[in-house]
Amino acid sequence: SSSQEMTNVTAVLEFRLLGFRSNPHYRILLFTVFLVIYLLTVLGNVTIISVVTLEPRLHSPMYKFLQNLAFLEVCYTTTIVPKMLANLLAKRKSISFSGCMVQLYYFISLGATECYLLAVMAYDRFLAVCAPLHYGVSMTPASCTRLAVGSWLTGVFTGFLPCLMVSRLHFCSYNLIDHFFCDISPLLKLSCSDTTVTEAVIFILSLLVLSGCFLWTLVSYLLIILSILKIPSASGKRVTFSTCSSHLMVVTIYYGTMISMYVRPSYNLSPELSKAVPVLYTVVTPLLNPVIYSLRNKAFKEALGKIVIRH
Repeated sequence: SSSQEMTNVTAVLEFRLLGFRSNPHYRILLFTVFLVIYLLTVLGNVTIISVVTLEPRLHSPMYKFLQNLAFLEVCYTTTIVPKMLANLLAKRKSISFSGCMVQLYYFISLGATECYLLAVMAYDRFLAVCAPLHYGVSMTPASCTRLAVGSWLTGVFTGFLPCLMVSRLHFCSYNLIDHFFCDISPLLKLSCSDTTVTEAVIFILSLLVLSGCFLWTLVSYLLIILSILKIPSASGKRVTFSTCSSHLMVVTIYYGTMISMYVRPSYNLSPELSKAVPVLYTVVTPLLNPVIYSLRNKAFKEALGKIVIRH
């Protein structure tokens, strides 16, 4: 019997992603919608990267961080969406065990990197509004690069432990993932090992990353708002707030979807509804960032206009 258990344990070389179970017409509609959003996301974020690179006026720390965020959004959405699109049309919706772990790793690392980058961007706005005289000294090109590289490196390391722990779990003969990508919770549900320790470690880690970055961002914005309230003129208040408002919107959307995903009680949601929230932060949010930044930002719109006219 022990040899039979062993063959059972090693049986899973690939997972089947159930994705969105619906009639074929509906799947084709979903495929079209997600493909259009994906292409717009890549186009929008690549436009941000190009405009900031080509326009010397935008070579400030705020836009350097925005470039990083745009690049991150392209990577993040590319980790999930192309495979999801392929599976919407495929008869056999499978992903190899190693492919699944790689997807999980990128998903966690890039998600964490986004937390760190948004926190760094909040700190940048805090310095610009609350300590404008020291801003040039504090936020030099070198320190700006250090903060960006630091965000990426910390993100890269954040993904290792959860991924290592999930990959060490045993998956027996049952290999159907009721999701459209390799996310943590469906994989934990599938495992036939005891997942208590893994769940605890992942929960503590995500709580530390999310709440740490969230609190840092929140405190930065509270100080920014207090600083803005002290500005005597209404137009001064408006101008100062407009430099922060687009970032504040992105932060609100990001943490809103993240918190609703990981803090909600999962037992009372239908499987289809529990897939709708991840669609928000893997497909929709990466598109919103370029839209919010380009439409709400006067300097960016002017730079884009100049480049279009030039070419």
